[in-house]
Amino acid sequence: MSNRDLLIEIGTEELPPKALKKLAAAFCDETITGLQTAGLNYQTIKTYASPRRLALLITALEAAQADKEVERRGPALQAAFDGEGNPTKAAEGFARSCGVTVNDLGKLETDKGSWLVYNVKEQGRPTAELIPDLVRTALDKLPIPKRMRWGDLDAQFVRPVQWVVLLFGDEVIDTDILSVQSGRETRGHRFHHPDTIYIPRPSEYEVLLESEGRVIADFDRRRDTVRARVEEVAAKSGGEAVIDEALLDEVTAMVEWPVPVLGNFEKRFLDVPQEALISTMKANQKYFHLVDKKGKLLPHFITISNIDSKDISKVREGNERVIRPRFSDAEFFWKQDRKHRLEDRIEKLKSVVFQKELGTLYDKTLCVSRLAETIADVIGADRQVAQRAAMLSRCDLMSEMVFEFTELQGIMGRYYATHDKEPGEIPQALDEFYMPRFAGDDLPASKTGQCIALAERIDTLIGIFGIGQPPTGSKDPFGLRRAALGVLRIMIESRLDLDLKQLIEQAINQRSEVKGGAAQTWAAIANKQDVAGQVYEFLMERLRAYYQDQGVAYDTFDAVLAMQPARPLDFDARIKAVEAFRKLKEAESLAAANKRISNIIKKAEVKIADSYTDALLKDKEEQALAKQLAKVSKQVEPLLAKQDYTKAMQAMAELRDTVDAFFDKVMVMADDTKLRDNRLALLNQLRNLFLGVADISVLQQ
Repeated sequence: MSNRDLLIEIGTEELPPKALKKLAAAFCDETITGLQTAGLNYQTIKTYASPRRLALLITALEAAQADKEVERRGPALQAAFDGEGNPTKAAEGFARSCGVTVNDLGKLETDKGSWLVYNVKEQGRPTAELIPDLVRTALDKLPIPKRMRWGDLDAQFVRPVQWVVLLFGDEVIDTDILSVQSGRETRGHRFHHPDTIYIPRPSEYEVLLESEGRVIADFDRRRDTVRARVEEVAAKSGGEAVIDEALLDEVTAMVEWPVPVLGNFEKRFLDVPQEALISTMKANQKYFHLVDKKGKLLPHFITISNIDSKDISKVREGNERVIRPRFSDAEFFWKQDRKHRLEDRIEKLKSVVFQKELGTLYDKTLCVSRLAETIADVIGADRQVAQRAAMLSRCDLMSEMVFEFTELQGIMGRYYATHDKEPGEIPQALDEFYMPRFAGDDLPASKTGQCIALAERIDTLIGIFGIGQPPTGSKDPFGLRRAALGVLRIMIESRLDLDLKQLIEQAINQRSEVKGGAAQTWAAIANKQDVAGQVYEFLMERLRAYYQDQGVAYDTFDAVLAMQPARPLDFDARIKAVEAFRKLKEAESLAAANKRISNIIKKAEVKIADSYTDALLKDKEEQALAKQLAKVSKQVEPLLAKQDYTKAMQAMAELRDTVDAFFDKVMVMADDTKLRDNRLALLNQLRNLFLGVADISVLQQ
């Protein structure tokens, strides 16, 4: 069967930069799915994506589907013929549907029965006939939240389509895609080469676009080009470019012919917190900022132009002119905000509603401050400092700077607290209040920061659950999943031995004690449901996801969860112990034994004593188990007391041989009730020893 290369290109108006990579990947995936469904083999598939095009180059694609044998099964033989062997109406109807006579039909006999069948060789369709619908289906399935129409056309896409290339070998597949007639002519750079470019063969697409059209169509290669040129320009200026990967992707999606331009701004702006300057450079202007060897911001930036200008100075001046007013605004906000202390803004929190049933930002701040004091007492932080930090934690939200640059919340709190000469850890804690901001982000390093970050998230969780608005499906408007994961990460990774259940209860009690109509409304709603139970269960589900991301087996988590540990740090120690235990050669046998013990105890239907009686140990195997159990228990109990679960489970592994021998030789459910009850007590004591760490009976070996 002959093979040819296929080029698919959808030429459009400028595509949304943040969506370009996702659209290109989805277009490729959906096309692959279509080829697989059609049974068309190919060698490679390459994706191209630029602001004005989505394209695919498929090499060595089969020119047609392979022929295939199709078997149609008809009625069962006993229904197809009567007692005299004549065909019934069912057989004749099936034959007519196949376009043949009953005599042309075959018979299929299996152990499940016999049927009439019709075997036909179905000729494969030419690939050129299949591609148009395949492309349309792929485009229809792209993740486009809102499609648009243009002109008086019925076609809908993310942006208006200007041209379509469907080139199979050296032949055009003639069709209509999104109301545009397909052809073999692409278009180059909007300004450098606005004319069409004739493509003789698909394999020449990329080279022609770059050499004639001044377009680097390969997204990854264009991205590497942007990075290399930015770094080169930065080095020549004596600085280092800070390249944010998300920004790099966005800039790459905005240009087809990247040209770096070094710009400058007045040094006086460096007196403004550099985060504000960086924020506006990245978010508003898509600039890469430069720093010195110490990481301090330099008065330069690099922008990526989409044209190779004859007078680059004009491009530079234009970008410098645009950034200056934004920096002037930030400078003004910085000066104005420092005229008032953070604490002067506390009163303003009373005028901003956090949530109707939960009251104002001031109400929430009071709840957080009280819980922060409680946490401070446990982790050894300064109670008064934690309370002060909590009361100031939201004050920067009332500043001009944060109103304009909302992403600077917390960061500006640190700057303003430093300016106000707030003592100790307070400035740092105000920044850490929002940590972790996203998955994998840094955690609060200071004790005060840990107190207020935990208190904020726990109060949010109990508050929103209390009014009956937990996350549903993909909707999580209050960011409760992120808040829950933040609580768990801080407790586990910062080694804070806190009782989660206790903190949840305290948060509920403290919020109920806050005066005001909102607090009373919340309490009235919350009292009708088990808020503490719901929040703990929600946190455990997030903890499950946390460990799954680390590769921890689901049944390891279930084994520990069965013990309902109240302290996440303790939970973590148990997880590590079970994971280590599973690697031991004794693990499989002891897990099976625990499962067997669990089943025996469930079915016993008698009250089982807490301890066994030595005098009733009759068989040598049960005597040996009792002796070994006593020995191991003495080793394990002090280890459990200091939460050294890994060593405890290693010690318990020594029980395997005696446990195996017990089950091989001893009949637990003996006719003698005293022997039976004593053996049940022995097994119960054995199981309770393991339950000191986890329920290993749930482990799947």
